[in-house]
Amino acid sequence: MSSISFIGLGGMARAIAARAVEGGNAVEVIGRDQAKAEDLAAALGGGATAGTFAAAPAGDIVILAVPYASAAPVLAQYGDALAGKVVIDISNTFNADATGLVTPDGTSGAQEIAKAVPASAHVVKAFNTVFGHVLAQGGPLDVLIAGDDADAKGRVSAFIESLGLRPLDTGDLATARWLEAVGPLLMGLARHGAGFNISLGVNVSG
Repeated sequence: MSSISFIGLGGMARAIAARAVEGGNAVEVIGRDQAKAEDLAAALGGGATAGTFAAAPAGDIVILAVPYASAAPVLAQYGDALAGKVVIDISNTFNADATGLVTPDGTSGAQEIAKAVPASAHVVKAFNTVFGHVLAQGGPLDVLIAGDDADAKGRVSAFIESLGLRPLDTGDLATARWLEAVGPLLMGLARHGAGFNISLGVNVSG
């Protein structure tokens, strides 16, 4: 099993952390509000702990569970505390009405985050193609991932499997732009008849 630290206490962090505890992983939750972090750790059970914001995370894998607009300032506060870590970026980069992306053409939020972490850290894009409330409902889902480091992707894939989910490798970190574009696609489907209890999956035939 894996040792996981969550930076952020929102709905996605809670949904992934709950499944992480159920999967037997060591879980640390971290937020600016220490009391809320401690409350979440207690609610999760399973030995989950509350870390200290901006201190070195205990986990070998760090899930950056903050809005994309907050990622750069948060990473600046952590600095070298993330050296050697696998950093999972779960953010979506769509605009206010979820019709497009805020990132410039030719890049992605994950690639910008990779520029902001220490050189020894490895960023993997994952979980942004799954709605948090759908993840919290349980059951098998596909999780699309992207990253430049094969070992980091392998560790993230093993963690995803421990959650009862199926990791699907889409390629290097540049592919994260297309994973982030899935956000407006899912929002469009949800708003135009499919509803929000949907998930994106891959059916392999033959």
